[in-house]
Amino acid sequence: MLKTEPTYKFPESNHPIVKSLFHHSDQELLTLFQNYPDQGKYFVAIFCRYGMIVQTLIQHSVRSPVQADYLLAQTWQHIFYELRGLDLREGADTETGNTTLQNWLINVTAISINQEEMPPVESIRYSLEMAPPPLWCYVRQVLDQLEPLLRLILLMFQTFHWSETRIAAYLQAEGETISHQEVKSLLQQGYHNLDTNLPEDIKAIYFNDDIEQVSTGINQFLKVPKELEAEN
Repeated sequence: MLKTEPTYKFPESNHPIVKSLFHHSDQELLTLFQNYPDQGKYFVAIFCRYGMIVQTLIQHSVRSPVQADYLLAQTWQHIFYELRGLDLREGADTETGNTTLQNWLINVTAISINQEEMPPVESIRYSLEMAPPPLWCYVRQVLDQLEPLLRLILLMFQTFHWSETRIAAYLQAEGETISHQEVKSLLQQGYHNLDTNLPEDIKAIYFNDDIEQVSTGINQFLKVPKELEAEN
């Protein structure tokens, strides 16, 4: 039997920052999201408004709860990037703006369900509770913006749980001139960049402005098979 009970309860919808945006129309939220990319609250508000619809569609289409949560995150990742260039006025009909955005989200979800290549359950590391889709989108955005070496060091330290000495040895074998002390310094720089580049409102909504919580959950944002972790 397919799972129908929602697995995510949208706790961020109770945060004062998010609740203060509920009076905005879809068009207003979209415009604010597009005009203020350094603020995450508008995307969170859209997620809270339509997240249940997207989640229900996915849960009725995917048999595994783990795969359903993974697909939910992937779908909102697609939505996150496509919203940047979306114009609700194009092709608008006599329906309200709300319905127009809802229909667009349903279409994106349907495409994601039909086209996403689903990894095996045992290889999925994503946790919906630890990394709600809006947070997942913004942390991934920050990780993607890091310098390649910085991102690699963070991956090895958090995902593979390698020591600074082992990371340095691996990088030296790959031709990098780097000591374990320099690795430690780069790790600190990486976490500093996360703190600096994550929108302030995202940190307030999900971390209560405590960036140390990012380090404990960052491996949830990384798609690394468990068997690969074991090999390393």
